Amino acid sequence: MKMESRCSCWIVGSLLLVDLLIFPGDAIAAEKRGATTTKVGAPLPVPDPLVFVQYTEPKERAFSLLIPKGWRTEGGVFYVDPNTAGGAANSTGPKVSFSVRKDDPGTVMLQWLPDYYYIDMRFSPAGQMGLFPPGSRYNGMVVAPCPQAKDFLLQIVFPQVRPRAQSLEVVAVKPMPGVAQQFAQAAPLPGFQYDAAMVTVSYLENGVRLQEQMFTVIENMGQAGAGLWQNRQTVFARAPIDEFKGWAQVGSMIYYSVKINPQWLHAVIQATDQRNQTVLRTQKTVQQLDSEIVAHRQRINAEIRHDGYLTLTGQEDYTNPYTGETEIRPDGWKYHWQNASGEVIVSNNGNYDPNHDVYVNRTDFKRSAVRPR
Repeated sequence: MKMESRCSCWIVGSLLLVDLLIFPGDAIAAEKRGATTTKVGAPLPVPDPLVFVQYTEPKERAFSLLIPKGWRTEGGVFYVDPNTAGGAANSTGPKVSFSVRKDDPGTVMLQWLPDYYYIDMRFSPAGQMGLFPPGSRYNGMVVAPCPQAKDFLLQIVFPQVRPRAQSLEVVAVKPMPGVAQQFAQAAPLPGFQYDAAMVTVSYLENGVRLQEQMFTVIENMGQAGAGLWQNRQTVFARAPIDEFKGWAQVGSMIYYSVKINPQWLHAVIQATDQRNQTVLRTQKTVQQLDSEIVAHRQRINAEIRHDGYLTLTGQEDYTNPYTGETEIRPDGWKYHWQNASGEVIVSNNGNYDPNHDVYVNRTDFKRSAVRPR
């Protein structure tokens, strides 16, 4: 089994565990069907109709997803240089830092953050001798005690990604033991421990009061992994506080539309497996076989697409009218249209037909129907 091919590819993780309810499942479930206002008399934050277009990651064509027309993207696949990082632990495979935002400041934004390995040196002789204090680096990893998921989000990640945030308020902390259990069931070795949490905060940035939901899973490999731990599937989603629920459906549509390029994934797994040999000997950690990645994805996807899950998260299975594939989408819109290029338009207006919309300028849209039960 190989180390980095199990955990460096954020997209694989996104598809393996799509029930982490980012942006946000709870808000989606709380929304009434078709409701898009945040309070009586407030303007609708989400346009109707809303046009989604296909976007492909530009650097390696690693993945594609749907984004609202006119929105911005930033980042993509990148690699850590072991020469500048001080070691190879975080350099054996690709990482992704990627965001989709409504405007340049990102007042409405969905953001994926890269997975990184850290190391807790308290159990090693060198660490006990004080040779690698917290904050130092060992083999390309930051030395730090393994935190809980909520503390990792609030104390480590949030200050890094939101340095201009002011007047921070923690609105809610939600442990997610079910998610942690799913990771534990797929752990490559006995003794690996997992903690998952979603944290909701509000803060001021550039004079705007924003609300943000943050999610991560912390994988603690303990003594079996020589003190290694890492964050996995770290995702942030934010919007102005009065518009947050209104944008929740849009964020969910973006999040669940991610698709991996299988040719890219196959090449990455092969290249990563070759680079992993040195790190495996150094860190004595293990990884899943390529076939286990595929099998786990299929098993989890099957589990989450049952009626109870869809009801809980305010979503529905729709059938792509061109490919026949089943696609999970939030059910806050009554009408879903899709064309041959994969673009999607959603609306609650029963009289709207995108084939007659001069702004869209396409005539090949077909209605997406709810998958028959």
